[in-house]
Amino acid sequence: MPRTLVGLIADTHGLLRPEAVAALEGCAHIVHAGDIGSRTGEPRGVLDALARIAPLTVVRGNNDRTAWAASIPCTADIEFDGVRIHVLHILGELAIDPAAAGVSVVVSGHSHLPRVERRAGVLFVNPGSAGPRRFRLPVSVARLWVEDGRAEAELVTLSG
Repeated sequence: MPRTLVGLIADTHGLLRPEAVAALEGCAHIVHAGDIGSRTGEPRGVLDALARIAPLTVVRGNNDRTAWAASIPCTADIEFDGVRIHVLHILGELAIDPAAAGVSVVVSGHSHLPRVERRAGVLFVNPGSAGPRRFRLPVSVARLWVEDGRAEAELVTLSG
């Protein structure tokens, strides 16, 4: 089976940059790890644009509080080629032991700080923020490659 490319994005806060769209082109699936819209705005344009690229899995972030977000789950679990991926917005709210639950990858957002690290055999990925720049943190997304039950990730820094 060929490698599956999964695009990871978070913290768009109502802004989907053209550079983020370009970085996610060609993905078989996209995961949005929350804070999709602004505190008051509905993010339908962000979600629609991402869904035009690839099928989409979305979780609600701490800023996704208005009525439009009521149907969006706080966590999601998906699987590609034997790799289970658990998605949530705030890593500090992780309510499972990923290794014990058979999860290979945990995707989170919230901090706006891009990070890829492996702990106890589990790959933790925060794609950073693809929306408005916060402090001096980079604007970024991530790509996750899944093949033969293994996963690898890379961060993609966007101009912005």
